Amino acid sequence: MYKNLFLSVLLFWSFQPVFAQRDWKLSKEKENIKIYTGNMANSKIKAIRVECEFDARASEIVALLLDVESAPDWIYHTKSCKLIKRISPSELYYYSEVSVPWPVENRDFVAHLTVNQNPHTKVITIEGPAVSGHVPIKKGVVRINNSIGKWLIIPESDHHIRVEYTLHVDPGGALPSWLVNLFATEGPLHIFRELKVQLQRPVYKNAQFAFIKD
Repeated sequence: MYKNLFLSVLLFWSFQPVFAQRDWKLSKEKENIKIYTGNMANSKIKAIRVECEFDARASEIVALLLDVESAPDWIYHTKSCKLIKRISPSELYYYSEVSVPWPVENRDFVAHLTVNQNPHTKVITIEGPAVSGHVPIKKGVVRINNSIGKWLIIPESDHHIRVEYTLHVDPGGALPSWLVNLFATEGPLHIFRELKVQLQRPVYKNAQFAFIKD
């Protein structure tokens, strides 16, 4: 009754090589957004992978993903997202709370976000595992402590990129199947639709970073 993909669209960023070993199955394709699912060893919760292409520069999508406080504008059911500490232009800690329909309790998490680029391929990897501490546990909110995932931003040309987003998360607690299905089917499409919209905002256009070469 309680299983699988809840919040698979909500916890950005962290990486584990185990993803490379998944047997991915295409579960949905719409608006050039491909959504795959895959089994994970020792887990009843499936991993999710989303693929999409954008007419944008790599630096523009990096600027959006680093702007963590904009998450409520485009990340499915994000109630709040606050920067905790910026270590460098390419590393930070942030806190986010996920709004869940009543009577299920909201979820929250703290993530450590880092950005790295391969100097030869120019492929950008954004990682952000959930970490403990930094923000006290809130009454009535379930803290998410376990997540693995990553964003890969792959330049195809000067203004065209391919994005691969892979995630596995343990949302904690028992969840009804209707809620699992809601987040699993609607979440990835919502995120990538809104990602396209956000990339048109002037604040991200022509973004540049010393640690990224487009």
